[in-house]
Amino acid sequence: MRIDKFLKVSRLIKRRTVANEACDNGRITVNGRVVKASYEVKVGDRLEISLGARTLAVEVLDVADNVRKDAAAAMYREV
Repeated sequence: MRIDKFLKVSRLIKRRTVANEACDNGRITVNGRVVKASYEVKVGDRLEISLGARTLAVEVLDVADNVRKDAAAAMYREV
């Protein structure tokens, strides 16, 4: 699954277009590397998301196309 879609499905970022812009501006890193929106997320990847003054680091636990709102938090673990 593409990283911009993962960020939207997991509800780390509210909209896919915002996730896509964050990737284009170099605010998303995976395992220490800046990635584009087309990067394929895998279980075990470590994401760092910098939005404003806040930086969030998470580890990917699950990759699923459709998840309910209450199950979205189970897709990642904050580090």
